[in-house]
Amino acid sequence: MGIKKPKTLVIEQPSPMRKQVYEHLRDQILANTIEPGGRLVEAQIAKALGVSRTPVREAVHLLEKDGFIESIPRVGYRVRKLVMEELEEIFEIRKVNELLACSWAVRKINSRTLQALEKNIKMTELALKKKQPESFLDLDQEFHEILVLASGSQHLTNMCQQLRRLMLRYRIDSIKDIDTVEGGLNGHIAIVDALKRKDEDGLKEALEKHLYYSRQDIDIRIKKHSES
Repeated sequence: MGIKKPKTLVIEQPSPMRKQVYEHLRDQILANTIEPGGRLVEAQIAKALGVSRTPVREAVHLLEKDGFIESIPRVGYRVRKLVMEELEEIFEIRKVNELLACSWAVRKINSRTLQALEKNIKMTELALKKKQPESFLDLDQEFHEILVLASGSQHLTNMCQQLRRLMLRYRIDSIKDIDTVEGGLNGHIAIVDALKRKDEDGLKEALEKHLYYSRQDIDIRIKKHSES
């Protein structure tokens, strides 16, 4: 009896539907279309979007993992409320992780990564020139992803990305403001300048100032909202 030839393993590309549903719901949460405390019902979402419940269920699980929603027994899911104590915790953990990423990145940085960071800065400058501060949301995310990836650690990169997503809910109002974008851009320029010099201490100082600026900007805007 001959040996049967094993079947060829076919790995299909994952459907992008889960990602589309995730981004749609995330954007609604960030825009407060779905307000803190608001419920998410899988069946209703699937019907409204005209998709099956499977990608909705997967997207909801990702939203929970990223800290946008929480599971309530016998109720389902609801959008998490913003808690300032949580923001302070996220900020401090993020600072520690990104400082570590920078200390590794400065020893491994190459011309290709520096070019990618400089291209990101030019795109941000162009967005400001065109008075399109809303573009900074994606550009800021891209900048920090390039930076932490330069550390060479995928685990550290994943942790940094997770913390940035958690912090985004607190930053969404300010990150589209021209003054805030200009401040963020100046921070990015200082970080790249330090990387070019391979100045580890200068890089850490630039990153700390950049993160502190973001934290301070959030505090100012939250105070204004509370007084209005």
